[in-house]
Amino acid sequence: MLSTAALRAHLLAARLAGPVATSREESLRRYRLFAARDPRVLLGLEPEYDWSFAELLRLMGSKCGVSVNPADVSGHDVIDPERTIVALQIFADRLRVAAETRAPVLLGTGHPHRLLGFYAALASALSAAGCPILTPAQGRCVDITTRFGVRTYQLTYVRGVAMVREPGARPTANEPGAHSHSPLPVRVALACAAESGGPLPGLVIGDHGWVCGAGQLGFAAIGLGDTDDPAPFVGEAEGQVSVAVPLDDAVRSGYYRPLTRYVLNRACLSQ
Repeated sequence: MLSTAALRAHLLAARLAGPVATSREESLRRYRLFAARDPRVLLGLEPEYDWSFAELLRLMGSKCGVSVNPADVSGHDVIDPERTIVALQIFADRLRVAAETRAPVLLGTGHPHRLLGFYAALASALSAAGCPILTPAQGRCVDITTRFGVRTYQLTYVRGVAMVREPGARPTANEPGAHSHSPLPVRVALACAAESGGPLPGLVIGDHGWVCGAGQLGFAAIGLGDTDDPAPFVGEAEGQVSVAVPLDDAVRSGYYRPLTRYVLNRACLSQ
């Protein structure tokens, strides 16, 4: 089993925590957008509280370990590896409970080119433990507003993990799907599950709009979040998200494998 010390060393070496690639400028810009309730950064969350920029900065300092000094306006942002490890432990505990109760699980990602392997390993382990892995709305079209205008994507599942891609596109090892922050795919998936009378998820696992959109609708949701995505951490603070793990969500896909081993071992789901 990967020790906590080894995990900490890996987080720092892979720049999943410590100084990360996300820029301080981008994080601060998105905190300001969130404070203005810009839907592009709310990720489907409807905050109960009117978060100011200063309050968001303090929250992200508490949740992620970023500097709370507003005068720090440039350079790389920082994630405290200890906060990542604690959140991963809680994340693993949620997986263990889902496995013990054989809860139906829905997994989805807006970072398929980086995080597909991480979520797919969770899907495989949970399925082996008896959890139904849900795939509602397979092939449905979803219209998502992007900076290029409204574009139509197709909701699809790869190894049990939901994502969107352009209609007709074939998944490849390097680009299995499209990068997306939108909560619309999870809303479509959950609506389809409800309309079909099929099982609804007892747990949703994901990032971006998947975790925030599901949590906003009242589903138990756990996921990952970078320093420039305050929504999962606000959702956690307000109770819509069960746990948000702070880490860089855009490093090489192979760098997430030790995290996978760590959470599956802690959840007693190692295969």
